[in-house]
Amino acid sequence: MRSIAVIGLGTFGRTLALELTEHGAQVIAIDINKDQIEAVKESVTYAVALNSMDRTALEGIAIKDVDLAVVCIGDDVEANLLTTLLLKKMGIKKIWARAINDLQREILRIMDIDEIVSIEEQMGKTIARGLISSNVTKFIPISEGHSIAEVKIPDKYIGKTLVQMNPRKNYNVNIVGIKRYIPDITEEGDRTFREEYNDVPLPTEKLQEGDILLVAGSDGNIEKFAKD
Repeated sequence: MRSIAVIGLGTFGRTLALELTEHGAQVIAIDINKDQIEAVKESVTYAVALNSMDRTALEGIAIKDVDLAVVCIGDDVEANLLTTLLLKKMGIKKIWARAINDLQREILRIMDIDEIVSIEEQMGKTIARGLISSNVTKFIPISEGHSIAEVKIPDKYIGKTLVQMNPRKNYNVNIVGIKRYIPDITEEGDRTFREEYNDVPLPTEKLQEGDILLVAGSDGNIEKFAKD
């Protein structure tokens, strides 16, 4: 079980801490604001209000023992950088840090941080790519120039199998999952749709109208597929 320190519990940090806990990580949540700590203390492994620029305070909670520290402090760039530098000096195994501007990113690069997280920039790119085509419902970058996207099935492939579509040959992309909405009835008798996800689709899987395909490949090839 991984132990992760999340420092800074704004919207991003709080969400990260809660999601990591839900997925089985041991999370130490840290923020200088006691109200932020109160909001998560029942949901994470350990939550503590302290100044993350205070080495003695950090040593008091054995932060050196964590597998990863994520500095999520956003608006206070000075606190973000000084906290990151302090963690580096303390010999934390792995450090991720949030950056909100180019200068901050450059300083973090000089510090040789393991990962720099640029939430605003990444979200902007993700949303922009998702708006390029009306057939793309979600676009998730996985590396420079490569992504995974949720794409509405092109009309020409409704009723066809993955073998007949042959996405590798025709588009140089892979179909790694299929999301499908199945008509259902609630306990109250209301008509609704139940989401069903097939993460290992067979080559003989027949595609249906309304299917959402999870497509992996280069951004250019995904866009070509989505526009078809």
